[in-house]
Amino acid sequence: MEFKEPIELLAPAGCFPSLQAAIDNGADAVYFGLAQLNMRARSRRSFNVPDLKEIMSRLHAAKVKGYLTLNTLLYEHDLKLCQKMLETAKAEKVDGVILSDMAAVQMANELDLEVHLSTQLSLSNFESVRFYAPYCDRVVLARELNLKMIRSIYDKINDQNLRGRDGRPMEIEAFAHGALCIAVSGRCGMSLFNSNASANRGACEQNCRKEYIMTSVEDGKQLKLDNNFIMSPNDIATIDFMDQFLESGVRVLKIEGRGRSPEYVAAVIRAYRKAVDAVVNGTFTPKLVDQLYPELEGVFNRGLSSGYYLGRDQGWAADAGNKSKRRKVLVGKVSHAYPKAGVVVIDAAASPLSRGESFLVIGNSTGVIEGEVNDLRAMQDNGEMLETEHGQKGQTLTLKINAKARLNDKVYKVVEA
Repeated sequence: MEFKEPIELLAPAGCFPSLQAAIDNGADAVYFGLAQLNMRARSRRSFNVPDLKEIMSRLHAAKVKGYLTLNTLLYEHDLKLCQKMLETAKAEKVDGVILSDMAAVQMANELDLEVHLSTQLSLSNFESVRFYAPYCDRVVLARELNLKMIRSIYDKINDQNLRGRDGRPMEIEAFAHGALCIAVSGRCGMSLFNSNASANRGACEQNCRKEYIMTSVEDGKQLKLDNNFIMSPNDIATIDFMDQFLESGVRVLKIEGRGRSPEYVAAVIRAYRKAVDAVVNGTFTPKLVDQLYPELEGVFNRGLSSGYYLGRDQGWAADAGNKSKRRKVLVGKVSHAYPKAGVVVIDAAASPLSRGESFLVIGNSTGVIEGEVNDLRAMQDNGEMLETEHGQKGQTLTLKINAKARLNDKVYKVVEA
């Protein structure tokens, strides 16, 4: 299949291990937020402004683009900070900024930054795209569109030769994988109403992901709904119809998950890289999808569905939290690393580790290393290190990983959920 425009696989990152995992597994670009003014401001994985220099240095060294997400609702008192963050982004050579507030868009235009309009604007038709074209270079369409609707917008962009602020044809970006929100393109007031924590300010407490019981005001009788999680949709997965997804005109595949783990970023980007390349090369088949889907099911998900793209009923989470078929369990931190030998030492293991188990090594510079335990040694009472089938909790263990790990990287084993 031939495409006249380049296709970009866009990865999320909320920490340095995720950033490195995105680079190592084939992302063309990475989007990230800083501590304030982004939609993951309260995430436990969140960069700070001083991190920006290293983020962009690491990305550009790998020839990967980096986009700063600054797409929250802005109040009057935010404007000075917004201006300063955009100026910093310009100074650090950020490749683009993802925005939704027109004050931020105006500031970015004045700084001559590349602007991508966030899904928070719910752009759902060509006329809206044309209206904003003088101010931006890319639009992230509303998540509620189906593929036929996207194709209609794409065709009109081409027919009318619609170009963005920089003179290039307007680009279409859409979410290819990850969390889907009950609200229209994420613009929700539930968390603000219940907890005075605005989702549109990056402080969502995900009240919608909880189980609720209906209570009659008149007599206090309660009704527990059959679908208990009535506001918690499944995550989006487009990998099984990737050919149709790209045929619709989407040229930037956005993977949701700045708050998710490094192994999630690694697995999802790796799978979608293979799927996109297969579509381009003409080798995309149901058999390939069958091979890739378990990788997606093995990391965090709330169940996977096609979202709204195929015009089908949306799937709903039947219970709380993660439906991944695998979990990671901490074994310990790397106390010594021998890169040439590909060996790490773990002092006082927090969990037992056995030959044949899968492992992960995760670190700021390391990213994510995955493998199977083949060469395992444990320290004996006399201080000698001997090969073993089973390393015990509390022992000093050595593990051969055949990759470069670093001091204080964390080692996990992967177990069935």
